[in-house]
Amino acid sequence: MRIVIAGGHGQIALRLERLLAARGDEVAGIIRKAEQADDLRQAGAEPVVLDLESASVEEVAEQLRGADAAVFAAGAGPGSGVARKDTVDKAAAVLFADAAVRAGVRRFVIVSSMGADPRHQGDEIFDVYLRAKGEADAYVRGLDALDWTILRPGQLTDDAGTGLVRLEARTGRGPIPRDDVAAVLAELVDTPATAGLTLELISGSVPVSVAVKSVAGN
Repeated sequence: MRIVIAGGHGQIALRLERLLAARGDEVAGIIRKAEQADDLRQAGAEPVVLDLESASVEEVAEQLRGADAAVFAAGAGPGSGVARKDTVDKAAAVLFADAAVRAGVRRFVIVSSMGADPRHQGDEIFDVYLRAKGEADAYVRGLDALDWTILRPGQLTDDAGTGLVRLEARTGRGPIPRDDVAAVLAELVDTPATAGLTLELISGSVPVSVAVKSVAGN
């Protein structure tokens, strides 16, 4: 498969790129800064320098043409202000989805956040973030031209992955290593029967491949 990942230098994306490249997939990662390119090459991915905050739909679609799947794993990051929650966490996700439709890429996986909700109340930066992610998710759900899956991980950690997870429509809150998020994403990309599902993810007791198979088609 050829898979294009938005936010290609993110902590989850770099892990995902290594997994996909190791299993023989062709991977491209969209990055904002040229100096990030070597990190992607080391992960086995082809770097594509393109700023999703200023690119046009057509520019992004050009990078997606011929891909079998698209993964949105970009984020403004914890140090960013309110404005970039809107321009990255919401607008860039919408742009990437529209570009996938234009490029004819049906399989689309978006990394969201547990608690994402367009109607989330509050004025703190994290509240704005949860609204932005919720609005992006709602937009993607409305695109009939995409076979979308929305993944909402719990509290992200840098602990070593265990390969054991809980993946359900509702899991309740809990931690999840980024290693395991990447492993689940790699399985989801390859499992189109999970299209149309919004899934929460935390650490658990079920092997990743079994967890994905068990939700597929539900």
